[in-house]
Amino acid sequence: MTPRKIEPSVIIPLKDYAPQRAERRKRISEIKKNRRLEVGPFATFYFESYDTMLHQVHEMLFIEKGGAEQLPDELAAYNPLIPQGAELVATVMFEIDDPIRRARVLANLGGVEDKAFIRVGSEIVRGVAEEDQERSREDGKASSVQFIRFPFAVAQIAAFKGGTGDVIVGFDHPNYGHMAVMPNAVRQALAQDFA
Repeated sequence: MTPRKIEPSVIIPLKDYAPQRAERRKRISEIKKNRRLEVGPFATFYFESYDTMLHQVHEMLFIEKGGAEQLPDELAAYNPLIPQGAELVATVMFEIDDPIRRARVLANLGGVEDKAFIRVGSEIVRGVAEEDQERSREDGKASSVQFIRFPFAVAQIAAFKGGTGDVIVGFDHPNYGHMAVMPNAVRQALAQDFA
């Protein structure tokens, strides 16, 4: 059974993590390969898990070197992104290299965090944006990073895990109405997030 919360006891001390870092990064890249999905020209869904968040906490501690004082903040930031058994959780990034184009696109995507969905067969699972902070400003500009959870009903989980029909991930935002079919490898990896 996959843990649903990172406990301080599983954190590897920095001196031990440093020599393992390259190997751990290689392993997590293999895991992440089947946990991402590009939707439209700019958005990528990175579906989070216990493993991806444990890696993120270790990386933040490694980079910032804040030690024991830093750990509670990292756990508070990343534990909420671990799926709790009846949901999928995604970090959605709007990745546009050119800063002028990025500003122009994001200016037209206000509220996009409320327009994400996953369709399993004919069932629609609406995304629920993390409420830790405002993801769209009053001027209508969207953040380039969104944290969205998708709460599934029991029948929707069964359909997702059952493998029949397509799973579609997308947005029904007037300025970003893009969708993508979830590849089977991604679907199989994400099915493990359900209890």
